[in-house]
Amino acid sequence: MSDPNPSAPVKSGAVDTHCHLFLLDHQPAEVVEASRLAGVERLICVGIDPETSRQSLEYAGSFRGVFATAGLHPNSAGEMDDRAGALIEELLSSPLVIGVGETGMDLFRLGAPADVQERVFRMHVALSRDAGIPLVVHVREAWDDVLRVLAEGSAERVVMHCFSGDAAIARECVARGYFLSFAANITYPKNPHLREAAAAVPLDRLLTETDSPFLSPQKQRGSDNSPSNVLEVIGAIAQARGDAFDDVLEATARNAAAAFPGLR
Repeated sequence: MSDPNPSAPVKSGAVDTHCHLFLLDHQPAEVVEASRLAGVERLICVGIDPETSRQSLEYAGSFRGVFATAGLHPNSAGEMDDRAGALIEELLSSPLVIGVGETGMDLFRLGAPADVQERVFRMHVALSRDAGIPLVVHVREAWDDVLRVLAEGSAERVVMHCFSGDAAIARECVARGYFLSFAANITYPKNPHLREAAAAVPLDRLLTETDSPFLSPQKQRGSDNSPSNVLEVIGAIAQARGDAFDDVLEATARNAAAAFPGLR
């Protein structure tokens, strides 16, 4: 292993597998261009309800290197009805929509009852399986429930978004064939368990994301996050593993294409 203190190159070809362009203060065109100049070639704009999923698809159709997902966030699971389900399913027919979600369960911020979240999560799992499109999973203080549902649901591919578990959970996810996507909270001093998790699993299971505008890197706490900061995530993973920055960059870009086959 080399380069224990990696630094980001000017240009990289990095991939941000999870951002929310529709929540950023700046215009999407400006954000996408700034990211490209920083070396982030591809972005996945993740929908959190039917309307933002539709917006994400619009951005994917407008900007080179941008792709979309469609789904309903677990905090809004109570809003799922026939119309919402039909809209999400319709969006999944576009080749630019390359993931189902984000979906999952969140028992920390209980925006909907746990049983409702689980029911809607199962609906997304079925959509992912039937469409053959990867499932983007949000988990917060709900690991037992989420892993149980996934074990029963047989989704095509599973991406654990903004991975929050420890090394043991990471190993369990890898054993099941899931991808683990790390965000910039891996840079926070209070999160050694995330660095341990990133170091504990094979490099070919790791993805990078920003979850923009949330979870800015430690040195930018207090300001909105942006997709260009995915380079900070790559650097933190590289440092945690004792790997070279370029090796992690190349691997995570390759992994993104494996996790999301529609990513071109």
